[in-house]
Formats: sequence, C-alpha cells, structure tokens
Amino acid sequence: MANYTADRLRVTLVRSPNGKIGKHRLSVRGLGLRKMHQSVELANTPEIRGMIHKVDYLLKVEEI
Repeated sequence: MANYTADRLRVTLVRSPNGKIGKHRLSVRGLGLRKMHQSVELANTPEIRGMIHKVDYLLKVEEI
C-alpha cells in the first residue's frame, strides 16, 4: 500500500466544467464541487487521486 505525505487534500475548482466532456463534469460533481472557486477538503486516497488526475486541468490541488 502506498504512503502519501498528506492525509487530506484541498481541491478548488478554478475552471468551469461547462462544455467539457460529460465524464469530466461528473468527476467534478463527484468530488463535491458545484461552483467556481469552491474548495473542498478530501481524503488522500487512490480513488480521489484518480478523479483529480482525470480533471486536473480544471482544479487547483493543495496538500494539507
């Protein structure tokens, strides 16, 4: 099992998912992001990292 340096991530939506691929819009919603510049704190798990990787061009990610 991989060890991550931080156990929490702060994810902020910095670009609009409007007009993007449908699965990417659903990934943004699955991360709990609804509005522009909204931030959420999420657990640092492989599942969350995969969702972030898919839509990294829309997000800003910080380790907490």
